[in-house]
Amino acid sequence: MSQNSSRRAFLQTVGCGTFLATLGSTLAVDLGLVPAAFANELEGSLNFGELEPLVCELQETPLDRLQSALVQKIRDGLELKTLVAAGALANARTFGGEDYIGFHTFMALAPALHLSTLMPAEAAALPVLKVLYRNTQRIHDFGGRQAEVLHELPSSSNASVDGAALNASFRSRALARGEQVLANMVAHDRQSALDALIPIVQDTHPEVHRTVLPYRAWEMQKIVGTEHALTLLRQSLRYCVRLEPQHRAETTAHGALLVSLWDEYKLHGKEPGKRTADKTLIEKWSQTFATGSPEDAGRAAASACAEGFAPQSIGEAISLAASHLVLRDGGRLPQWEDQLKPAGTVHGDSMGVHASDAANAWRNLAQVGTGRNVFACLIIGAWQVARDRQYPGNLLAEPLPIQHHIDQVRETDAGKLLARLDEAIQSNLQGHATAIAYQYGKLGLPSDDIFRTFARYAVSEDGALHAEKYFQTVWDDFHVTHPELRWQHVAALARVTASEYGRTAAGQLEARELLGLKT
Repeated sequence: MSQNSSRRAFLQTVGCGTFLATLGSTLAVDLGLVPAAFANELEGSLNFGELEPLVCELQETPLDRLQSALVQKIRDGLELKTLVAAGALANARTFGGEDYIGFHTFMALAPALHLSTLMPAEAAALPVLKVLYRNTQRIHDFGGRQAEVLHELPSSSNASVDGAALNASFRSRALARGEQVLANMVAHDRQSALDALIPIVQDTHPEVHRTVLPYRAWEMQKIVGTEHALTLLRQSLRYCVRLEPQHRAETTAHGALLVSLWDEYKLHGKEPGKRTADKTLIEKWSQTFATGSPEDAGRAAASACAEGFAPQSIGEAISLAASHLVLRDGGRLPQWEDQLKPAGTVHGDSMGVHASDAANAWRNLAQVGTGRNVFACLIIGAWQVARDRQYPGNLLAEPLPIQHHIDQVRETDAGKLLARLDEAIQSNLQGHATAIAYQYGKLGLPSDDIFRTFARYAVSEDGALHAEKYFQTVWDDFHVTHPELRWQHVAALARVTASEYGRTAAGQLEARELLGLKT
């Protein structure tokens, strides 16, 4: 058990942080109840200024009164964006990027706000209420305010403003020191802090959540404000520092490949190119990433970088390779089924959904990062999507839809196709849903209308923690992909939506009643 897990177990045994708050940090350390490295965490609660009362309310309100209170605030004029901002800060302060359900919920908040713009006006609050309900529920399960992970950092003029110092803190697992370095870097220049954090994400076990969390945290600044950049980025640093030792061997393998390719393709000091790849080349790269070995995929990405192709083009191919895996996923094996994810389903933490979310994050980190990070994110992104295909599971011989599904879709009217899509989704017909999506795109029908159809289900269904985030992934990828290729992403979303249907999200029936919507 890790040091943090042992600490968390003890806190839960004695009533979370209440006992430690009574003792005080000095005595708690002297008694050996917590390591000295955590002493600062017991001092000083983070305060979020004008948002603080709302943040506390989201942490402390009993779940059975939460949604009625939030609906009243919305009726009184509180903007959904403000609610999401407070939810993100409540989440970060409580979990600090260290709880599985917690960080999944954080990553769903911004997509929920986007989903609200695709809903009918009277239902716009539904996606935000859905994720905030999950957020507060998990906060209560975690121990509430007494179990908060993030606390105010002590000021220090001695901490470095240097990426090398941040990396050294990470490698020695000196979390307190690393957070102080990160704080100084953020105060000096937020971009330099992100650029120093990305190599740490790259150096750890290449896993979807470590990849997605820093990008979603960076993007969350658009909602909560740049003044909270440190609170947001601390989550990613803590996630990486808590990495289990057994992943070190794999870290060495992909890290060695990156160094080798960097030298082979002379990427040192090279600026990202601006060449735009055509459809044929994008497809060729995507095929390599989706079917080749991880080493071959990384090499192909490095070669494309060296040849001066724009990061956007390379990232497009990586995302297409990932959505290809959604369409080839053989579904959850019987031995891994549960109530939310029965055998044969492909939603939630499936191979394809995880690959797509990770690919989306890597290509976006290549866009917001600078220097070596641009090429490194693309190379590791290509490597990871090929590696993900090799995880234990089952792959279909060919991607969906197969000819049987295609032959059964002959409608050409948008309304009739969307009605067929609803029917396929509600019958959990994954293959048929993909064929309808392809037919819709082939006819050049309005993409916003089909996305609104998917949005309804991304809100109403549980989605096993991934519905909102994956919807956002597909939306993003669709809008930066060649028109001739982008409907593959929509077909993948159709399959996942058909897979997840039938398991209503917690709190949604109550939310609909409060908003006066049909249930």
